[in-house]
Amino acid sequence: MANFLAFLMLVSFWVSFISGQNPGLEAPYRIHTLFSVECQNYFDWQTVGFMHSFKKAQQPGPVTRLLSCTEEEKKNYKGMDLAPTLEVPSMSRHPKTGDWYPAINKPAGIVHWLKHSKDAQSTDWVVILDADMILRGPIIPWELGAEKGHPVAAYYGYLIGCDNILAKMHTKHPELCDKVGGLLAMHIDDLRILAPLWLSKTEEVREDRAHWGTNITGDIYGTGWISEMYGYSFGAAEAGLRHKINDNLMIYPGYTPQPGVEPILLHYGLPFSVGNWSFSKLEHHEDGIVYECGRLFPEPPYPREIKLMEPDPNKRRALFLNIECINTMNEGLLLQHARNGCPKPKWSKYLSFLKSKTFAKLTQPKLLTPPRMQTEVAKEVKEIDEPIKPYPKIHTLFSTECTTYFDWQTVGLMHSFHLSGQPGNITRLLSCTDEDLKQYKGHDLAPTHYVPSMSRHPLTGDWYPAINKPAAVVHWLNHVNVDAEYIVILDADMILRGPITPWEFKAARGRPVSTPYEYLIGCDNELAKLHTRHPEACDKVGGVIIMHIDDLREFALLWLLKTEEVRADKAHYATNITGDIYESGWISEMYGYSFGAAELKLRHLISNEILIYPGYVPEPDVKYRVFHYGLEFKVGNWSFDKAKWREVDMVNKCWATFPDPPDPSTLEQTDENEPQRDLLSIECARTLNEALRLHHKRRNCPYPTALSNPALDTTKDIANSRKVGRFSKTDDIESNPVPRNHSQESSKPKVRDGLFSTLRFWIILLWVFSGLGFILVMLAMCSGYTSKGSSKGKSNKSRRRSYTGFLKTNARDRQGRKSDASL
Repeated sequence: MANFLAFLMLVSFWVSFISGQNPGLEAPYRIHTLFSVECQNYFDWQTVGFMHSFKKAQQPGPVTRLLSCTEEEKKNYKGMDLAPTLEVPSMSRHPKTGDWYPAINKPAGIVHWLKHSKDAQSTDWVVILDADMILRGPIIPWELGAEKGHPVAAYYGYLIGCDNILAKMHTKHPELCDKVGGLLAMHIDDLRILAPLWLSKTEEVREDRAHWGTNITGDIYGTGWISEMYGYSFGAAEAGLRHKINDNLMIYPGYTPQPGVEPILLHYGLPFSVGNWSFSKLEHHEDGIVYECGRLFPEPPYPREIKLMEPDPNKRRALFLNIECINTMNEGLLLQHARNGCPKPKWSKYLSFLKSKTFAKLTQPKLLTPPRMQTEVAKEVKEIDEPIKPYPKIHTLFSTECTTYFDWQTVGLMHSFHLSGQPGNITRLLSCTDEDLKQYKGHDLAPTHYVPSMSRHPLTGDWYPAINKPAAVVHWLNHVNVDAEYIVILDADMILRGPITPWEFKAARGRPVSTPYEYLIGCDNELAKLHTRHPEACDKVGGVIIMHIDDLREFALLWLLKTEEVRADKAHYATNITGDIYESGWISEMYGYSFGAAELKLRHLISNEILIYPGYVPEPDVKYRVFHYGLEFKVGNWSFDKAKWREVDMVNKCWATFPDPPDPSTLEQTDENEPQRDLLSIECARTLNEALRLHHKRRNCPYPTALSNPALDTTKDIANSRKVGRFSKTDDIESNPVPRNHSQESSKPKVRDGLFSTLRFWIILLWVFSGLGFILVMLAMCSGYTSKGSSKGKSNKSRRRSYTGFLKTNARDRQGRKSDASL
């Protein structure tokens, strides 16, 4: 009897394991997990990774794959056994409109599941995920704070259509529109109300082609591809659902998690990298890796290599998440190959690691802890006035113009923004003329607010592009419903290294934070007395600004007006008054900021620990958050000056990058301060190049070949632009408006000639063959002499021969060698 009971317990354990339940975790409510896919290899390997992580994470309850296939696709489909599956009629090609939009299968599949699945009748809570996700721990709705009427979701800040005309057009309750997606955990009763609305609103937004623009939807492609996400948000608003937004649960590999936060869901929807290794799901769109025995995704670096690679603990944690994502998928593929009947793979170091206790410990289920359970409740119109939140919301702004010069800077800033862990959303303020916009190609580089250009002043005709910065901020404040409490303002020529938050730097209402700009000597002389009533309140600051939204609303217009005022004061452009070494009034906008703030008596908290210029010596133990590469900087014989790249299209020319900085190990250091200075400079340059490479990869650029390298062509363009004098004094003023404490020497990139490289290759090849030929001849001669020397008599006789006889003998020898060679 005891043996029988033990047997039943063992069977119970294995049933719970196979169904994905943790035997030690008894759920008081029934949970069902859903994810949507199509009949393609692309979704099959995602399914394998998802299902493997689902079991490892010990997610309670069953899981169902909603498989959308046409009848034709099902004939050749091989992956029916990859997961518990409900077949769903495909709506990729809409049955009424003929519109091709596969993303609609997600809401359509959920509607189908609710109507036709018996599981839907015996479920209390539903967790909805995407196939390109890896679970690291159980997602339990009520532990996250989900309630009936209050689902839990992840934050999707790019859904800007919740703040503009799009929401007003597509829901009767735009004030209830939440920017959420990715992870959804809700009560089954809420889902029954929401699902048909989700589907109908998706169809509605998809048909609204007039409002697909990036500036309205946030869709960087402007193709309506995120209509399904808006369908969800608008459908939820119609149903009166208010979300508890948890920004700690889910992370994209490649992003840096918040300090102290352990995400339990990896969403690998974007490319990510570790050192020279990288992964992008789009590169495996037709990949049959599930059905090819022994094939895995390229192995990433090992944990010990990452420890040597990255000293910063939080950035190192981000790299560990990257390799955990791909290692978990590879572990799932190994197990799937075994289920497919594949032979046992040969031993390798990587396979040994995947089967090791070390890897098992690294990927054991992550249980919810209080920091990860903190949720931000979306604002209730009647019940509460403010969201419940651990920290105030932040929105980051930066200003650019419609030129390729600002485009590559935008690529660098946006890449670093995502890596830095900076909270909140980011908006590019893009100042363009109507004519510029007709030719402009960079709409998809960042979430963008379009601004009329003031480069040519509409009243005075003055050409001063720097005025676009305050003008754009004023325009943005007047045209956007801002829900952030603090605004962080940056320049495009910056690289973020870490988060810039008001709570860390003690910003407050009436007390903005900024970085020192000591060259603004006009705060100490008659310039301030002329342009502000409170010269004593003038602070020499700029670069990075952290300001409360209420202060910014009062201040922005003064910033613009004071900029115009200082710019018009040509009598006081002199260097000894302004500090502008070019005496051109180019830093009028900076004084406009300082004088405008002084008018309101906004006294800044000035921090030396936020910003550094590459090429400057860092203070010991300071973790700078921003590189500002506005000045030329050097490392050994290598140098970089942004002004030299003003006319070069780095963004639209495939694989164009800047000359790589030197390896730190190759540098000769003569000063104890040089290593840290050079390491920061190298980091800045490498981050820019990494951003460009990822940008080109996202654009599906064909991989460059040895004989055709667009990056080299780009370098030629730069050289040519110097020859015709494109880089004028004006360019230098725009790039370097402040005195420099180092050399003005040009940072000319190396110009390589593709033809010369080819000729050099053939010359080297010819040398190699000539050398081999010479060696063969010498060997043949030596072997000939050896054979002659074998007879002592002949050797002695040859010594007595005359000079003529020696020549004849040599001739016979050569003839003999020729005969030997012919054989």
